[in-house]
Amino acid sequence: MTTLYDLHCHSTASDGALMPADVILRASQMGVSSLALTDHDTINGLAEAAKAAIENNINFIPGIELSTTWENKCFHILGLNIDPDNSDLVAGIKIQQSLRVERAKKISLKLEKKSIPNSYEAVIKAAKGGMVTRAHFSNYLLAQNYVSTQQQAFDRYLGKGKPAFVSTVWADLHDAVNWINQSGGVAVVAHPMRYKMTASWMRRFLTFFKEIGGQGIEVVTGRSSPDEIRRSMIYANQYDLAASVGSDFHTPDNQWVELGRLAPLPKNIKPVWELF
Repeated sequence: MTTLYDLHCHSTASDGALMPADVILRASQMGVSSLALTDHDTINGLAEAAKAAIENNINFIPGIELSTTWENKCFHILGLNIDPDNSDLVAGIKIQQSLRVERAKKISLKLEKKSIPNSYEAVIKAAKGGMVTRAHFSNYLLAQNYVSTQQQAFDRYLGKGKPAFVSTVWADLHDAVNWINQSGGVAVVAHPMRYKMTASWMRRFLTFFKEIGGQGIEVVTGRSSPDEIRRSMIYANQYDLAASVGSDFHTPDNQWVELGRLAPLPKNIKPVWELF
């Protein structure tokens, strides 16, 4: 039987719609046999997911998605097969948590200036102790009828250049990769085609990422076109990076991004799970 991997998804511990155990259950229903839960800047959902994985006969890979900054640009780095108890990683996550709380306060102040009150209290409550993301704000704007869709919340208020956008300097890329490596994990560039960088910028970034201990790159994502898979595979081979696959699943409501619904990984490329 072929092993179906999905190494990038989210739960209510960050900005996903399902509880960690329900993510595992859905993954099982979709035929996924190896799953990594990679919530934004938090490991809060891993224990619950690991327990559910045993019950559902899924090979569970502890993960995280760290927001990082390099050359004033934001990159998301997956940490796969991490040790959630590692002190370096735990300390790094605490820094990210405080950055997210600060950002949430700034976003709420900007929304107040647009006559949208009480958003900070609402998103903190909705996050239930997990990481606060812009998705929590978009949910609030939708629930309070300031917008008619989540996307409209980003287009009108939360996206780059919009009235409630807050530019954040996240963890330094070098530090974040180090936290992952110290925890015994594998650092992987998430959705490389989403950064809209020129080829020369991408070369600089991947050269540096490799130098500081990065080991992988997502080649297949839930939204990858055949051309994006081809280009990502070229980068993987060029920089000797292992190839990862991940849906970036957040919610069952998005029919285009589903757990395990992924194009096959191209042959003649090293899969990231060989490093686990």
